[in-house]
Amino acid sequence: MPRIVKHDEKGPLEVNGKMICQCGLSKNFPFCDGSHRKTLDEEPGKTYKYNTDGSRKVVE
Repeated sequence: MPRIVKHDEKGPLEVNGKMICQCGLSKNFPFCDGSHRKTLDEEPGKTYKYNTDGSRKVVE
């Protein structure tokens, strides 16, 4: 069943020496692979949808 999950965090969380993805974009989930760098220029108050090819668009 498809679901929309909204992630508000842009960076990883360190847990016991491991970096855990909080942005939801990692291809190695639940571990961080650096994909959160794509979120750094997001504008506050806007919601974005990321596609599997890494592109994104603003969701209204």
